[in-house]
Amino acid sequence: MQLAANLSLLYADLPVAERFAAASQDGFRQVEILSPYDQPPDWYAQQLARHGLELVLINTPVVSPDHIMGLAAQPAAQALFRQAMQQAADVCLATGCQSVHVMAGLRDARYARDEQSRVLHENLRWAADTWPGLVLHLEALNRSDVADYFYSIPAQVAQELAAIAHPRVGMQFDFYHVVKEGLSPSTELERHFPLVRHVQIAGAPDRHEPDLGQDGLLDAVLRLDALGYTGTLGLEYRPATTARDGLDWLRPLLDENVIVCHNATS
Repeated sequence: MQLAANLSLLYADLPVAERFAAASQDGFRQVEILSPYDQPPDWYAQQLARHGLELVLINTPVVSPDHIMGLAAQPAAQALFRQAMQQAADVCLATGCQSVHVMAGLRDARYARDEQSRVLHENLRWAADTWPGLVLHLEALNRSDVADYFYSIPAQVAQELAAIAHPRVGMQFDFYHVVKEGLSPSTELERHFPLVRHVQIAGAPDRHEPDLGQDGLLDAVLRLDALGYTGTLGLEYRPATTARDGLDWLRPLLDENVIVCHNATS
């Protein structure tokens, strides 16, 4: 599988314009960006092309201070959701990115959960049909980091995906959030693998470099490979020091031939 550097976290110590060169110099060819909306889409396309990088994932933007964790499951914000999706689609069109993490937002006590789910399903079907070139992801965010996010464990995401029933809407599976919820990453991966479209990793509890000797992470990544995953493993963590200095954690995956050789650790 390929590795993707999350520019927003892995190189947060650098100005945005310098992150592309740093990722390229560290051996990455694929990148994620949480919120590529501070510059025009063409600017991002130029930066990616200049440094030989492929953008593989973005998040939907925050377009309302009242919904900083997303809009997709917010009944009173469907117009804002469509605005956010248009912004994300514009970035994807300019850069060639094909995957979007669609942020659902928080559980809102003013509405029944079923009502929020209905809006989520309606919004996701609309977005998937409007932009047939995109794959849309839903991701569970753990309750310690994001209290009251609309779903916190993969089983809840799977339930929503079953109701949406669209071939281009799938699960974004993050080992970090699974571990923070006290779940087994291997068990959860086995259970939900048919729905998985993108995978990310970080070390719990502080979201630094993963320690593959803890929390069953090495077994889980090896299982991901054994299940036939050929997509991207996104490195969505905050380095304890610098991105390059922390890349030695990848060595066991290189030794097992699970990931494509990475310049910084070869």
